[in-house]
Amino acid sequence: MPKADNMLAILWLLKSRRRMTAKQLAEELEIHIRTVYRCIDALCISGVPIVSETGRDGGYFIPEHIKLEPLFFDAEEQKALLQAAAFAREAGYPSKAALSRAVSKIKRYANSEQLERMERHEISLEVIQPPSAASLISMLTEIEKCMDLQSSLELCYKTGYDGSINKRIVDPYGLVHWKSKWYAVGYCRLRGEIRSFRVDRMSDLICTDHQFERPPDFSARSFLLDSLRSDDGGEDSAHLISVHIQGSPQALDDLCGHWLLGHALVERTAEYAHFKLDELKIYTQLPYYLLSYGGKIRILEPEGLKSCMIDITASLLDHYQS
Repeated sequence: MPKADNMLAILWLLKSRRRMTAKQLAEELEIHIRTVYRCIDALCISGVPIVSETGRDGGYFIPEHIKLEPLFFDAEEQKALLQAAAFAREAGYPSKAALSRAVSKIKRYANSEQLERMERHEISLEVIQPPSAASLISMLTEIEKCMDLQSSLELCYKTGYDGSINKRIVDPYGLVHWKSKWYAVGYCRLRGEIRSFRVDRMSDLICTDHQFERPPDFSARSFLLDSLRSDDGGEDSAHLISVHIQGSPQALDDLCGHWLLGHALVERTAEYAHFKLDELKIYTQLPYYLLSYGGKIRILEPEGLKSCMIDITASLLDHYQS
């Protein structure tokens, strides 16, 4: 372990076990006894009042009247940290090794009762990882490296499922995890503007020597949500079209929870929802999403959306019959 970790470990052991010899500390931490002496000296220099006594019952100890204030977590905080770590790991969090070390530190100095409780919390909550998440870790690590160094990132990017692959140079400002996908948001030098890029469509990532400066107070999350809600950066409410949908309460709950429709909701009752969307989204994105609900919902208005749904389903029928 690094010297700082050894020093902290010795401090915890002396506080929890009252008195220990240098040999006992070395055996407990599996380090050389000379390392123990150096760490004790460093702790004393930093102001920790460690007392050394010689003799048969001697050893190092911290006086009872000295109250240390290390970083403590109560049971609820421990549970929150462990379960948050589970979410991060399964989302493909790039610093998984460092996260595991942090969790180990929380457990290292717990007594048997605390450790049993923490392990129970860990297995009580599980997250299903998307199959592709693990394969993205190396790319996420490289993107984070560029963000940390504020260095431009060279990459190959594929647009859409059947789109062409072209080389880009991007100044990465932030990473966003949304709907089981990772997005890198930054300034695209090819397009001359800030763009978002799906990490699973990237390849051949190279951290360059070109430096950039991240805009102050920039939020990658806000940019991504704004770009998803609107294709042109803003919607004029006067040109929005009302969409009226009837359905079961459960189906409408899921419908209103969708990223696009949730922000367009105007009115909602148990079996009815009123949305306002721009025409492009109504006839390009919305019909394909509504198809997944089958007969659980019914489109009341507009008539054009109903006609669009008929055309799409007829086209699908012809496709599969042929």
